[in-house]
Amino acid sequence: MSKLLARIAGYLSNRTLVGVDKVGNRYFTRTEEIDGIMKEKRWVLFKGEEDPTLLPVEWICWLNGQRKRAPTPEELIEMEARRELVKQNVALLKQEEEERRAREGSTRKSTSAGKTGGPDLKSFIRQFPTASEGNKLEEESDAVDRAREGEAGGKKAKEPLSEHSEPTGSGSTFKPGTWQPPT
Repeated sequence: MSKLLARIAGYLSNRTLVGVDKVGNRYFTRTEEIDGIMKEKRWVLFKGEEDPTLLPVEWICWLNGQRKRAPTPEELIEMEARRELVKQNVALLKQEEEERRAREGSTRKSTSAGKTGGPDLKSFIRQFPTASEGNKLEEESDAVDRAREGEAGGKKAKEPLSEHSEPTGSGSTFKPGTWQPPT
């Protein structure tokens, strides 16, 4: 029991306040020896509700060890000003985009009310042949294949295709990279 109390007392007395964020959360560090290696422990004491999602990014990086030094108050003020500038720029870009869409909407009719534009499915479907067109295409393809076979007929006899397209043969005659799928 005394070891536990000593450890708690050491935990509380051997800590160093590193900084405080704008909400009032306090950040601490302590160096302790673990297995002969000096390690730095970092933690936060929340003021009010313990919600880690509300911690500033700079402090999260420091807690995780991604930063060696804790953020300074000046750095935190500068980063907050940058974030506000980015928010203003985003709002300005959204407004310009809405104005551009309104101008384009007045020059051409929009088919969807309040929806974002998507692909034109009718033109996509027109790319595929209908059943009657598909039969014509198959017949034309067969005719082209027969013509090619006639040209190659004098050069080499057509070998019948096997039921599967896997290479066959014994292991001693196999040469890597020579197998081609049947056409």
